[in-house]
Amino acid sequence: MPRAASFLPLNSSSATTATTYSKAEKSKRPLLATSTSNARLPLLVFCFISLTIGLAGTIFAVSALRRPRPLPVFRCGRIHDTFRAFYSLSNPQPDLLDRPKVLGFVGIQTGFSSANRRSALRSTWFPSDPDGLLRLEQATGLAFRFVIGRSEDVKKMAELQKEVEKYRDFMLIDVREEYLNLPHKTLAFFKAAFELFDADYYVKADDDIYLRPDRLSTLLAKERSHLLTYIGCMKKGPVITDPKMKWYEKSGHLIGNEYFLHAYGPIYVLSKEVVASLAAARNNRFVTHETCLINAIVFVPLSEGGSI
Repeated sequence: MPRAASFLPLNSSSATTATTYSKAEKSKRPLLATSTSNARLPLLVFCFISLTIGLAGTIFAVSALRRPRPLPVFRCGRIHDTFRAFYSLSNPQPDLLDRPKVLGFVGIQTGFSSANRRSALRSTWFPSDPDGLLRLEQATGLAFRFVIGRSEDVKKMAELQKEVEKYRDFMLIDVREEYLNLPHKTLAFFKAAFELFDADYYVKADDDIYLRPDRLSTLLAKERSHLLTYIGCMKKGPVITDPKMKWYEKSGHLIGNEYFLHAYGPIYVLSKEVVASLAAARNNRFVTHETCLINAIVFVPLSEGGSI
């Protein structure tokens, strides 16, 4: 006959071991949970510190970008303001020697063959003597100069020197004065004007216009919402690639079939922020056409201020 299954009672030592093991297991479980939470605490602190640093950096970057930056002054070669040089010799005054603050500086672009045009302007709206030029500047806040470069022709330079000594109304810049070099002259003019005058606006004008200084002053005195401002006419047109034509563009293959929208006309205005960016350009090789000078500007129609 099969034996009946017999169940042996657990001895005291076995019971003690089981009881001890159960207590040990129970005591280990909360220790594991505590150690896990302790390990997460430094990670949470690190994440919080990183988030704080990131937010602080973002706030600092935004405040730095919104903070107005001082406009630097750049050297652009030899410049001679015959008007202020004349007054500084006879009656030295700090405002005539330093970089004067004016509402606008108007540079009348002229050449060696334009003596008759300068004479016509001096007999109409442009003062023909230094005292009259100074009074106009004080009345309108606008400084006016004829802007001209240099020539290798000794006779032309001698004739210009006589005119300079008579009228004292020139800004002489160190660029070669010729038609094909006008883009470089324009850039040199803005750099020179920015170096000599602390103006809110810089005006480039031709020497065959009749200007109303009072109306120009009223136009420039208006408040505008944009710092980068252009006032004048805009146009675009085809690039002339025929070498036989007058307006032949040597670098036409770099521009394309049509010029982009650009400044045009016998007179236009740039705000000092735009001119500061032009003055900061160290490399002049990008200038292939006068229209390439103005970049990232805000267009303000001339009709906003009426005729000037």
